[in-house]
Amino acid sequence: MKPASKVEIIIDSLEVKRVVKFLDEIGVSGYSIINDVIGKGHRGERSGFELTDLFKNSYIMVVCDEKEMHKIVEAIRPIIKKFGGVCIVSDVVMRIHR
Repeated sequence: MKPASKVEIIIDSLEVKRVVKFLDEIGVSGYSIINDVIGKGHRGERSGFELTDLFKNSYIMVVCDEKEMHKIVEAIRPIIKKFGGVCIVSDVVMRIHR
């Protein structure tokens, strides 16, 4: 078992490509994306029934080391500040099966 950080990002779907670009530039080895995330936050309710991605959210999850976590948080901070969203960081224990 190995200590790690889990970064969870909920962001406007139109910004996912920009976040993925940052993740690739940072050298993150993997991530998961779930599109059409529904819920309610400070920008109101997101129902998931919109016709375009303009009012949809996506969820991005990354499990990484602490150094990468800090780079991710700093890279997405301006996007969240400008377009809204949330970034949650948790300490986790990664169990590697090989």
